[in-house]
Amino acid sequence: MAERAKAYFETHNISPYANAAMWVKTIIMLLLYFAPIVLIITGVASISSWLFFGLWFIMAIGLIGIGTSVMHDANHGTYSPNKKVNRFIGYILEAVGGFSVNWKIQHNVLHHTYTNIAGLDEDIEGVVFLRLSPRQPLYWFHKYQFLYIWFFYSIMTLYWMTAKDFIQVIRYKRKDLLIKQRTTLKKAVFSLTLYKIFYYGYIIVLPILFSGMPWYYVIFGFLLMHFVTGLFLSCVFQPAHVMETSGYAAPVTKEDSKHKMEDSWAIHEMENTANFAPKNRLLSWFIGGLNFQIEHHLFTRVCHVHYRKLAPIVQQTAQEFNIPYHVQPTFRRALWEHAKMLKKLGSQKSL
Repeated sequence: MAERAKAYFETHNISPYANAAMWVKTIIMLLLYFAPIVLIITGVASISSWLFFGLWFIMAIGLIGIGTSVMHDANHGTYSPNKKVNRFIGYILEAVGGFSVNWKIQHNVLHHTYTNIAGLDEDIEGVVFLRLSPRQPLYWFHKYQFLYIWFFYSIMTLYWMTAKDFIQVIRYKRKDLLIKQRTTLKKAVFSLTLYKIFYYGYIIVLPILFSGMPWYYVIFGFLLMHFVTGLFLSCVFQPAHVMETSGYAAPVTKEDSKHKMEDSWAIHEMENTANFAPKNRLLSWFIGGLNFQIEHHLFTRVCHVHYRKLAPIVQQTAQEFNIPYHVQPTFRRALWEHAKMLKKLGSQKSL
């Protein structure tokens, strides 16, 4: 499959990295986020409460785009073969409240290596109220999670920007994962603290001081932005893995501090990943091609603008070797199937 993908790029004489369309989208997403906050801080938005809150909503749209396209591709190293370029663009995550060190460990290292493996993939780990794998403990309240989980989804980025990064950095130190990112706990905590001060300074303090709106309007706008962002991002990422079609394999052995899976990595990814809405070009553009989640997991060093062209190659190869290729026809159907799986997980006995 990798050879066929390589042949596609060579035959068409194109780079697997970002193209002009990707750079244009980058500018658009950054403007959707940063232009509104400038208007808010300068007091332009104070002429109307509708305009004020509308700008926070637009910021949520920009933040979603930055999360799914800009910082996501940059921290996967797909903008350019030049690592410095990717690292520079990747720092946009710090500018919007996150921490690249943690993100790379959770997403690139753990999620992409051990997709859907309970205890290793932190994308399916969370508070006790959420059960996202049949290999996790089952409690009586999980039978209602398909109803209340949407609230937890909506506070995902809010929790991330406040407590999660600090909790993660300590946990990753204990697991000796920080050293692989060439940092120490002391350096990570110091940098993280500075980034958070900068973030909350411009996103809350400056609007309270200079927007001309009551402080509680600013807090409500900030919460509105994160509720919209958290809910939408969760609805993009979770239907790609928490589905009835997923395998939820367990690590078979552990050798030299590395977990070994029964299937090969590529087959494991395809068994635990699903695409959705492959014909919805607008959605695909907005969410950074993450509706082609299979292609993303197989080709993490390829910019998402190429996923649509790679999808037929992957699907044909999967059919030839009798490997599952899961896909839901629409975004709405993917969410419905995800909700059904959440309900099933609320009653299914642990494996």
